[in-house]
Amino acid sequence: MKKKAIKTWESKREFKEEVYLFANKVKVKVKQITIRPMTRKWASCSTNGYFTFNVELLGMDRSLGEYVILHELLHYHVSNHGKLWKSLMNVHMPDHENRKNRLNKI
Repeated sequence: MKKKAIKTWESKREFKEEVYLFANKVKVKVKQITIRPMTRKWASCSTNGYFTFNVELLGMDRSLGEYVILHELLHYHVSNHGKLWKSLMNVHMPDHENRKNRLNKI
């Protein structure tokens, strides 16, 4: 059985474009996107609209990057992982639990 090829990001620019697409869907005003090495997490955000993503995401399956993007953008509105945050994840990405589990294995 052939292994499915992983679709990764072509560039930082392409990744950032995806952030803006998701931001538009969830009504988040992004002021700045930074992609850099991060040692302990996949992303972070501020309430001022500054988002930082781990550069390692660029070499991963796009679906995992999409999960991290949406996860972080929703933290702009909801700072925790409570019921509201989970409901928003379910609405915008019904398979988010599966993606989270795949990401956690890395």
